[in-house]
Amino acid sequence: MSNFRTLTISRRQRITIITLARPEMLNRFDDDLHVELTDALAEVSSDSETLCVVLASTGKVFSAGGSTDLIRCAHSSLQERLRIIEDARKLLFTLLEVRQPIVAAMQGAAVGLGATVVLACDAVVACRSAHIADPHVRMGVVAGDGGCVVWPQAAGMMIAKRFLLTGDRMMAEDALRAGLITDLVEEPSDVLPGACALADRIAALPPLAVQLTKRALNRVVLQRAGEAFELSLAYELATMGTDDAIEAVDAFETKRQGRFAGY
Repeated sequence: MSNFRTLTISRRQRITIITLARPEMLNRFDDDLHVELTDALAEVSSDSETLCVVLASTGKVFSAGGSTDLIRCAHSSLQERLRIIEDARKLLFTLLEVRQPIVAAMQGAAVGLGATVVLACDAVVACRSAHIADPHVRMGVVAGDGGCVVWPQAAGMMIAKRFLLTGDRMMAEDALRAGLITDLVEEPSDVLPGACALADRIAALPPLAVQLTKRALNRVVLQRAGEAFELSLAYELATMGTDDAIEAVDAFETKRQGRFAGY
């Protein structure tokens, strides 16, 4: 498999483990991680020896989502906004179309696009201290990179609205009850072993039955994506160019209350 700068790939018998590997950057989704995770997932999907995938991370958080620098760059350039949106489209559809089941190992917070990536997986193992959140609206932009698809699919429309319209975080125990995660363990150190144990159980089953069951289930998600994803991407592209987006970033970085004009 290819060599990557933002992640590592390892094998454990019939399981492939993809690990986000930039804890010093809180595993934020910059341009490099967007592209490399998409490429890594596509490679693993075509590997006939892999029967299950574990998507893990390093450090205190799973992923802090996108960066404020990305919003600033997008605000100043339509071409940059179009490129970012296209990267988001490729990543979500690649996640949903990976042939093997994907188990997310959430050892810490999954925020923004990090939350979308987790919720696009087929099972989520999280520790009790972790939380999940999508604060796109707090940054003045629409949750267009998949949040409007995966949150309602996992937790239902009302829960999705409650948390996407506020950007509030949901702790792991509440996320388990809401359907956003599937398995809860006590400590961050328990997460990867728990995810690998679940992946081992899946990999021990008849692979064709497992993979076609996943394909059938994800057809529902893809149909929902067809209803909302392109529109939410277009809205995200539009809001990245607003004054409110820059004001939200400035307020976040200076730890002050934002003053928003609605354009």
